[in-house]
Amino acid sequence: MSESATDDGVVDLELDRAHSARMYDYYLGGHTNFPADREAAGRALAAFPAALVAARANRRFMHRSTRYLARSGMRQFLDIGTGIPTSPNLHEVAQEVAPESRVVYADNDPIVLAHAQALLRSHPAGRTAYTQADVTDPAAVLNAPEVRETLDLERPVALSLNALLHFVPGEHRAHEIVEYFKKALPSGSALVISHATPDFDPEGVARATEVYRAAGTPLQARTREEFARFFDGWELVEPGIAVSHRWRPDSEDEPGNVTDAEAACYAAVAYKP
Repeated sequence: MSESATDDGVVDLELDRAHSARMYDYYLGGHTNFPADREAAGRALAAFPAALVAARANRRFMHRSTRYLARSGMRQFLDIGTGIPTSPNLHEVAQEVAPESRVVYADNDPIVLAHAQALLRSHPAGRTAYTQADVTDPAAVLNAPEVRETLDLERPVALSLNALLHFVPGEHRAHEIVEYFKKALPSGSALVISHATPDFDPEGVARATEVYRAAGTPLQARTREEFARFFDGWELVEPGIAVSHRWRPDSEDEPGNVTDAEAACYAAVAYKP
C-alpha cells in the first residue's frame, strides 16, 4: 500500500483500501484492521478457507525459529515486513531467552509506524528499534539510521523475512533482493524465511492470489524449488525446508493438528558459512 501526504503534511493511511498486514492481523485475531481489510480477508477466506490456519501456523513458526536462534547464541535480529504488532512479537520471544538481544523492525505500512511503540518495549538489557522501510530497497533498509544505531552489521544478524516475499512478484526480483542481503551480512548470520506455496492446494492458493490482486496487493506463491533458491550457498538448519507447521514443532504445536494444504507455506532457517 502506498501512503500519501496532504498539503498540511498529514499522512493519508488510505484505510479505504485493504492492506496485507492488516488482513494478516485479522487472521491472527488482532484489532488493528478496518472494513476494507475485513472485507478482503473475508473474500480470501471464501477462496481459501485455510487462510486463517495458515497465518497462525506461520506465526508459530516465527516464534519457534526465533527461540531456536536465540538459544543458539544469536543476539541481533532484523525483521522486515514486521506487520501489525501482535504479542508476543519477535523481540519478546528473543529477549525472553536472551534479554540482551537487539531487534530492529522494518515495514512500509504507515499503520505499523503508528503502532511502533508496541514494538519498542524492549527488555532493559537489550534494545529494539523500528524503521519505515521497504524490502524492495534493501540498501535503504541496511543503511537506515535505526539499523546502524542498533545493530552491529560486522557481527552475525538473523534476517527474518516471514510471510513477506510472496508479496514481491516477478520471476527473479525476490531472489535478487535476498541475494543482496545475503552478501551484505557477515559469516554466522542467519536467514529465516516463510513463503506461500501452491504445491499442496494449487487451486485454493490460486483463488486466494486473485483475491489479493483484486484488492491491490500482488501475491506470488512459489514452489519448493523456487523457495530453496533463496538459501543457495547457506547451510540449512535441520529439518531443512519444511512446511511451516513441521519446522521443529514443539509439544503444544503438533504437526498433526494442521495439514500441509492448510499451512500452504514453506519455512526454513539457514546460516551463512
